[in-house]
Amino acid sequence: MIPKWLDKRYKILWEAYKTSDFRFEDAANILKEKIEESEDQVNVILSELRKRGWLKASFDPTDARKRIYKLKGKEEFITETLSIKTNKLTRGDLEGLLKKAADLIRTRVDYTFILVLLFYKRISDKWELEFGQARKEALEDGLTEEEAKEEAKNSIYHDFDLPDEFLWENIRKEPARLPENFSKAMKALAERNPELRDVFENVDFVQFTTNRENAEILRQLVELFSARTLQHVSPDILGDAYEWILSYFAPQKAKEGEVYTAREVIKLIVEILDPKADESVYDPACGSGGMLISAYQHVEDEQGNGDADKLFLFGQEANHKTLALAKMNLYIHDIRNAQVTLGDTLLYPKFKEGEDFKKFNVVIANPPWNQDGYPEETLKKGEFWRERYRLGFTPKQSADWAWIQHMVSSTKDDTGRVGVVIDNGSLFRGGKEKAIRMAALNADYIEALILLPEKLFYNTGAPGAVMILNKNKPTDRKEKILFINASNEYEQHPDVRKLNRLGDKHIKNIVEAYREFSDGDGFSRVVSLEEIKENDYNLNVTLYVFPEEEIEEIDVDKEWDELKILEGELAEVENKIEGYLEELKGSNDV
Repeated sequence: MIPKWLDKRYKILWEAYKTSDFRFEDAANILKEKIEESEDQVNVILSELRKRGWLKASFDPTDARKRIYKLKGKEEFITETLSIKTNKLTRGDLEGLLKKAADLIRTRVDYTFILVLLFYKRISDKWELEFGQARKEALEDGLTEEEAKEEAKNSIYHDFDLPDEFLWENIRKEPARLPENFSKAMKALAERNPELRDVFENVDFVQFTTNRENAEILRQLVELFSARTLQHVSPDILGDAYEWILSYFAPQKAKEGEVYTAREVIKLIVEILDPKADESVYDPACGSGGMLISAYQHVEDEQGNGDADKLFLFGQEANHKTLALAKMNLYIHDIRNAQVTLGDTLLYPKFKEGEDFKKFNVVIANPPWNQDGYPEETLKKGEFWRERYRLGFTPKQSADWAWIQHMVSSTKDDTGRVGVVIDNGSLFRGGKEKAIRMAALNADYIEALILLPEKLFYNTGAPGAVMILNKNKPTDRKEKILFINASNEYEQHPDVRKLNRLGDKHIKNIVEAYREFSDGDGFSRVVSLEEIKENDYNLNVTLYVFPEEEIEEIDVDKEWDELKILEGELAEVENKIEGYLEELKGSNDV
């Protein structure tokens, strides 16, 4: 039922406009005239009517920052209400909601604000759902209504400690104070929930809204997210929506230096490394958490949710803002068995075991390519440098092999395996990188190299490569490396015209080639270390395997028969022409 105070205002607006279009200013004027309503309260009224399904809103074609409103009649509202009650928020609904949010901010505002608001709305709606369930159980246990409410607020029933005053619905009651209230709420939540400190610490809505235009954008974003509840949305749908926002803004953020690894590339590496329940997975450059989430989903798909919760996930990220994205992403996907932390991995790995740095079953990453600033003198200032950089030190202009060495040294000796996305240049450059490459080959760490197609990444059109390393290679793979040239394994990206992507069939082809570890018609080839040494330790994939051009098979007998038919037809034509010429010659003689 619609509350009486809201029904009264609906009737005033209906009497004035019925199903005609109107703008905010029109509503403010009529409500001020009839009941002296303030403009701030009009925002709340319109938002509540939208949330309850009594009002439609669309973008104003003359100004995308404003809305055009249209009331729904009671019959239309009842029909839609019955439909909504039988349908939960779908993947399409949620992506549509986020598309509107993306259109609203365009490139004017950092997309992080959308993700933070989505995250806050989720934890607030989930708190209310948990509160309702705990209250019901308390009443069934014999508590009074007031006692049940107090009991249901206890933090033991909730993912996070969230006071009433900071619930989403309470914050949005004061549209004019949204920036202050959100900032105050996030500060309080970070204090009450230390695990949220990295998420909320650097988000300043007050600073953000010093610009009047941004203040209006925040109000509209809050209004947009308030339209639907996220209580019953599955983690899969919500997680996909979160990933959709990351990928939607990836082309823009790539120009600013942010790196977003295509999820198909992550899926390829995870399927090759094949993490299992009770194993540990570590990403030393975890970004927004995509590789850890993909590892969890792989185990969930292969072994079920219960076993996925037995996978131990660890990540380290040097950028505070990106770490916040990872923590939100993991929570949104309902993944609780993950630890992600802030720090410079190449100098200060954060995960320790006693006096040593921690070792893992699976190490996976897409570290920054050709990262500068990590020469020998810098790496030696870090922790455990003797143990981690045994094969040599990288040049100042590229830390690619520092990352690879750290990843290999972070694996367990018996079960450890590594998958890393790298720049192709690291496979054949000379100098210090060649010396490390020689040492890695002589130690027999490298198991496979996969050349990826070009234009898979938002920040570069260059083709990357995937290197698979294993300190305990199977006997039949020792002193050998599998080279896979997957440069033609792609399809056009459905959403970004200038990009390619790996399709499911391409991933399947590559994974099968890795598992079979055999030669395959210009697609894969097993190469001995001796041959690589003869090629001066050059690991360029195209040096060893190159796609073979398809040679059309010719059916000689069939072609010969067709040629004889053509010759016969040609002879028949020639006879006709000779006949015509004879006729012409005879007529000329007359």
